[in-house]
Amino acid sequence: MENNYHSFEDLLIWQEGMKLCDEIYTVLRKCKDCSLRDQMQRSAVSIPSNIAEGFELSTNKAFIRHLYIAKGSGGELRTQLYIAIRQGFIENQKGKELVDLTKKLAAMISNFIKARKIKTRSTGK
Repeated sequence: MENNYHSFEDLLIWQEGMKLCDEIYTVLRKCKDCSLRDQMQRSAVSIPSNIAEGFELSTNKAFIRHLYIAKGSGGELRTQLYIAIRQGFIENQKGKELVDLTKKLAAMISNFIKARKIKTRSTGK
């Protein structure tokens, strides 16, 4: 588990969120459905942004709350990926790869939340 971090940039979940965000921007570069593209980009941006914001608030409770928001944005993005695949805006194989990335990141965030909750119980903060 991630124990030695001094900034949100050190967090593996933030780094993976940034990679996912980059992938979304790249795959949607030529998407003609502006509203779906914009919504997917906002969802993707929300994941690492909420991780960073929660970290910077410097309380475990606030951090956990923002981790849940980041995880929720991942679910939103996954649904939008399914829509983009079904509508033919994203090639099927690439879409499935991105869906798998969102699932992997959601699991990582869930594990991180569990670890933060354990820390909260042990330190009372």
